[in-house]
Amino acid sequence: MRKYLFAFCVSALGCIQQSFAQTIVRRDAAIEAMVKEVSADSLRAYVDKLVSFGTRHTASAADKKRGIGASREWVVQKFNEWSKTSGGRMTAFVDTITLQPDGRRISQATLLGNAMGVLKGTDPADKRIYIISGHIDSRVSDVMNAKSDAPGANDDGSGVAAMMECARIMSKSSFPATIIFVAVSGEEQGLLGAGFLAEKAKKEGWNIDALLNNDIMGSNNSSETGIIDNTKLRVFSEGLPAFEMDKAAANIRNMGLENDGRPRQLARYVKETGERYVDHLEIKLVYRNDRFLRGGDHTPFVQRGFAAVRLTEMNENFNHQHQDLRIEKGVEFGDHAKFMDFEYLRKNTAVNLATLANLAKAPAVPQEVKVDVKELTNSTLLSWKKPATGNVAGYYILMRETSAPMWQKKFFTKDTTIRLPYSKDNYFFAVQSVSADGNESLPVVPAVGR
Repeated sequence: MRKYLFAFCVSALGCIQQSFAQTIVRRDAAIEAMVKEVSADSLRAYVDKLVSFGTRHTASAADKKRGIGASREWVVQKFNEWSKTSGGRMTAFVDTITLQPDGRRISQATLLGNAMGVLKGTDPADKRIYIISGHIDSRVSDVMNAKSDAPGANDDGSGVAAMMECARIMSKSSFPATIIFVAVSGEEQGLLGAGFLAEKAKKEGWNIDALLNNDIMGSNNSSETGIIDNTKLRVFSEGLPAFEMDKAAANIRNMGLENDGRPRQLARYVKETGERYVDHLEIKLVYRNDRFLRGGDHTPFVQRGFAAVRLTEMNENFNHQHQDLRIEKGVEFGDHAKFMDFEYLRKNTAVNLATLANLAKAPAVPQEVKVDVKELTNSTLLSWKKPATGNVAGYYILMRETSAPMWQKKFFTKDTTIRLPYSKDNYFFAVQSVSADGNESLPVVPAVGR
């Protein structure tokens, strides 16, 4: 009996040691330090200040102390404060356009403005841009009401606060790629500020590698169901591409890539990176571009072919969205800060920061990633070329079964080719560039090569 017990203990110890070896999480010390700096108190202060402007309706821009004009000038003022620690790399401004009445949600000529903070990358050859956004405008029940108080604490003061906290912290660090922090206007009037920015980026050829849109992300409870939970965050991502689907459809069908578009790859990246750095938070991937029959500020970007996703709270409370301030039958309606959970917002903000920092520190993606198909084999030969910019320590080859939602295996190599004893019939593959600190680029799914 003792012999068997001893054998069991040795076996169990080996299993435990093996388990520990498999579950070690490697964190970049610099990113970990930035994540720890995210402050619930700072986030609360930003939201309270945004609420203090009374309304931030898109048509309330004329007032110097109340309304959206004053609020976006305050955001730019904060960007300029933080630019002093950026070594001259951060600049801030309000990017404006005058909108004419459209017969729908713009009733008069309106000056639309996005509050922009640009943290320039340190590598002149690196043209990559990463964007984090939240929408600064707010509303009550009537979308055309620009006069009544519309606190907009959670929708979307939470997203703007998360963006600002990332700007405060990241402005003190250097990244090879450029990061843009933006509070967009006109979301409630039809994604107008995001549409303006996305169209500008498309026309000017911006190399946007990823956009994280944060909208309604600071409340831990839901109406109707009464669920209270601050341990889950949703990430919405497009499946089939809205941009030039007719050109991409044949390849998607031939390769079986219905679940592997750029936004979906970005969503997986957010989940893996966010859970690596943020404790007690599970990131739930939702396979829709946005909530059921609704849209957000990432949509104009995916419509133009950019990789963009939406981050939002797990359980929405509709009593606190798009509501006149009132009490009915003992239920208080309105988007007040007192209904928010700022520790939850802290964790969600940290997911954004970790993802942005990991992407901006990483080398660019590997180029010309190919899977060899000149012969029928039960192995898979992959090849690629080094990225255009960045210091590369090696490459990760990711692998998963065709039915798996997340990558299941990861192989490392310093070469630009690898043969794996796994059939391309049964698995999907992708390749990432990796820095010496372990920062990974977004994955690239191989094209057919011979």
